Amino acid sequence: MVIGYTTGVYDLFHIGHLNLLKNAKGMCDKLVVGVTVDELVSYKGKEAFIPFEERIEIVRAIECVDAAVPQYDMDKLKACKELGASILFVGDDWYGTDKWNEYQRQFDEIGIKIVYFPYTKGVSSTKINDALSALRVDVKDTQLGGG
Repeated sequence: MVIGYTTGVYDLFHIGHLNLLKNAKGMCDKLVVGVTVDELVSYKGKEAFIPFEERIEIVRAIECVDAAVPQYDMDKLKACKELGASILFVGDDWYGTDKWNEYQRQFDEIGIKIVYFPYTKGVSSTKINDALSALRVDVKDTQLGGG
């Protein structure tokens, strides 16, 4: 059985997330998804709009996901070893970076394949968050008579 693993915050779940999960499931028998806990999101200098408990339930409910687990740290190699995953799926924005070149070397040594998927153009949780923030400011200004 081929076990695949991927991780993410999955805040403001969108079509790009779904595309990655569906494509990943097509390459493995069992897809395990690590959902980043709120504390780790904060550590990365961000804040999730949707609480962890809700984000992991959303991911668990997706048909192509076989299991969703909390992601407590950034050590994907350790997670793959613990889960018995032979494939790690990530977005291609990491491809060729120093950090991921080193990961690639480490993963190759123990026979875990890294598959890079292209991001869905024009869609990201950051862009959605930015748009919502701008709308909130516009609404607040309008309510205060500022525009």
